[in-house]
Amino acid sequence: MVGFLSAAMSGCSAPATQQGSLVERPVSPAPSTPAPKREPVADSLLVGFCGAAGTKSLGKMTGDLRVASALLRKQSAEYGAGRSVIELIATMVQSAPGPDGRYRTHVGEDTIHRYLEHARSANSLLLLNIQPGRAPFLDEVARYRRWLLNPDVGVALDPEWAVPEGVVPGAKFGSTTGAELDGVAAYLAELVATSGLPDKVMVYHQVAASVVRDEEKLRPHPGVSMIKVADGIGGPALKRATWKQVMARKPAHVHAGMKLFYEEDTRHGQPLLSPAEVMALAPRPKYVVYE
Repeated sequence: MVGFLSAAMSGCSAPATQQGSLVERPVSPAPSTPAPKREPVADSLLVGFCGAAGTKSLGKMTGDLRVASALLRKQSAEYGAGRSVIELIATMVQSAPGPDGRYRTHVGEDTIHRYLEHARSANSLLLLNIQPGRAPFLDEVARYRRWLLNPDVGVALDPEWAVPEGVVPGAKFGSTTGAELDGVAAYLAELVATSGLPDKVMVYHQVAASVVRDEEKLRPHPGVSMIKVADGIGGPALKRATWKQVMARKPAHVHAGMKLFYEEDTRHGQPLLSPAEVMALAPRPKYVVYE
């Protein structure tokens, strides 16, 4: 991604000052909701929108969710996709340290409940996007355990916003390791095994090679469908260069994914990659997410 500091002020990757809290309240799957396939990405492409409640700059999945989902259906139809995805930013990085000094906040429980109910009405999967600031990814994922016990909820990890002590998110790229990602995958696999759930989708976004280190330590886990998403901003040539760079070390058991930015990718008059161009990439994407 070019222009990191300026790009950090828009899109799903933006720091925020929104405050919220999660209150303990179990949420059960709706009886009429069809369970996802055992392996959600085995036979079909997933196409998604990301977003945050009440914040248009963070993606299209905000405001009137029915309108947003109509746009998502239209975009998905261009791919002939089998299942749509809603990525809700649940743990949101912020520019202030907050009460615990971890530079992140959380959306309210009612917001997650609203997005989940809408996802079900639209036959979509819900992914809880996590921008951890200075908090460990596993701590943030475990926070949403009661939501992840639902068959249609997974996670999307955003390691460019995972920073160590002494670094403020947005000053430079954060990072994670294959071992940290593996810890999250193992946790999700345990949930699937002990609760009889269909496979959990676990996405991790990668904007540059430095954002995920020692990726070979991310092992396969039964019950977890892993997707690595190339997350850089730019025109077609830069998108393809980022794709080649970040996919070079993708483990064989991890699916490929692409993120496209309606505004940032076209800011300098360059065209957005078309569905045909996206699907011509190698490896072939299994998930395409728009913001």
